[in-house]
Amino acid sequence: MVPEKTKETPISKDLAVIEEYMKNHVGLNKSFDLGVRKLMILKKGVHIYYVNGLTDASYIIQIVEELVEVNDHERATSRLYEIVHNRLVHQSVEPVKTIEEAVDEVLSGLIAVFVEGYQEAIIVDVRSYPGRQPSEPDTEKVVRGSRDGYVENIIVNTALTRRRIRDPRLRFEIFRIGERSKTDISIAYINDVANPSLIEVIKKELKSIKIDGLTMADKTVEEFLVKQGYNPYPLVRYTERADVAATHLLEGHVLIFVDTSPSVIITPTTYFHHLQHAEEYRQSPAVGTFVRSTRFLGILASLFLLPLWYLFVLDPSLLPEVIKFVGPNEQTNIPVIVQLFIADFGVEMFRVAAIHTPTPLSTAMGLIAAVLIGQIAIDVGLFQPEVILYVAVASIGTFATPSYELSAANKMARLFLLIAVAFFHIPGLMVGTTLFILFVTNIKSLNTPYLWPLMPFSPIAFMQILIRRSMPGAKIRPSIVQPRNKYKQPAKS
Repeated sequence: MVPEKTKETPISKDLAVIEEYMKNHVGLNKSFDLGVRKLMILKKGVHIYYVNGLTDASYIIQIVEELVEVNDHERATSRLYEIVHNRLVHQSVEPVKTIEEAVDEVLSGLIAVFVEGYQEAIIVDVRSYPGRQPSEPDTEKVVRGSRDGYVENIIVNTALTRRRIRDPRLRFEIFRIGERSKTDISIAYINDVANPSLIEVIKKELKSIKIDGLTMADKTVEEFLVKQGYNPYPLVRYTERADVAATHLLEGHVLIFVDTSPSVIITPTTYFHHLQHAEEYRQSPAVGTFVRSTRFLGILASLFLLPLWYLFVLDPSLLPEVIKFVGPNEQTNIPVIVQLFIADFGVEMFRVAAIHTPTPLSTAMGLIAAVLIGQIAIDVGLFQPEVILYVAVASIGTFATPSYELSAANKMARLFLLIAVAFFHIPGLMVGTTLFILFVTNIKSLNTPYLWPLMPFSPIAFMQILIRRSMPGAKIRPSIVQPRNKYKQPAKS
């Protein structure tokens, strides 16, 4: 059950009342990580509340030293609040007027300074979240390119993005979502490029999220944002690379940063956005086009290779004489369709096992997969060699898909096509493929056609999908995001 939103309570002038509130509602003196530092400044009390582990102790020590020195240089005065505010040596100092706001900030890693006799608290950002340093993402490695990637700290992630786009029109709007988790979420866009209606739609959807916590971070936000249901195809794109995120910002996309998540959500996206990889843009246009074409062939193989081969197994007369060897040369007691499903699920099991296997044991697991499951399974007659071959090629195509979410969805589509071929042969493949295309065509991500620029067809944009153009030739932003400024480069005079 989602807790009701608490009423806003003005900050009391009495520090004892504030301390009692902290004890009763926040767990002061019960939660070991919640602390308070009590000072006497010019004969009045000053309390500083903080959470150990989320704050930088050196900043707090420096602030306390500055405040204590006030007793040596100032006389008792009615302007204590202004003096304390002026002595807080930090670039981020903001006042709040309600105790709930102050508590939220303290639990987010900031400190709250309460001055006796004043109904405002001063919030100082001294956050120092535990986490790792930016490093290259494992899922988006490149041969050449930057090695810094997003981490679980939203402040670091926005800084990595702004380092690449130093445009004063770049905006980071922040929200706090989750009645209990109070997770920081920021949307990023370039003010004179991104479509204002898209920005408003995303803001509206984010503000309408009513849930107690976002412990699964960006994935929970995605499910509220695009309302995907049981559609396996990804409606947003994730990236952990700051250069990829910055490129999409310049194209007119809106990004969503969620604190505690190293992935950034890119909206809106199409099927072909999930086929892109930074490696293509870190090589020359010719090499990038070659890499892209290889990847496209691998993705097509992951979808259609097994259904086509199984169709030839069922009806060898469809094969021309020159490729008669494609069909199985041996007979086994297990139907080929069962072998395909066992092998395909076996590969999936090894993929899942690899995620949960410690690195030192991964080599041993690979040997088990190659020797025991592969060759021995063929020797005992469980599989035909051709089954292992074509399942392996289809699996390689799956692994060549840059988006993990898309590769999993394509695998489910492949299994659907295999079942259609098993029951209806040629009509099954034709009807199954048609249904698959119709299904994907009808998908929309934030009112964006999923198969654009193929459906609806845009020749210029589709050629840019097939061929990696050089940067001087890529002058126009993708029209699918309806950018306010469609030109990347100024027109020649």
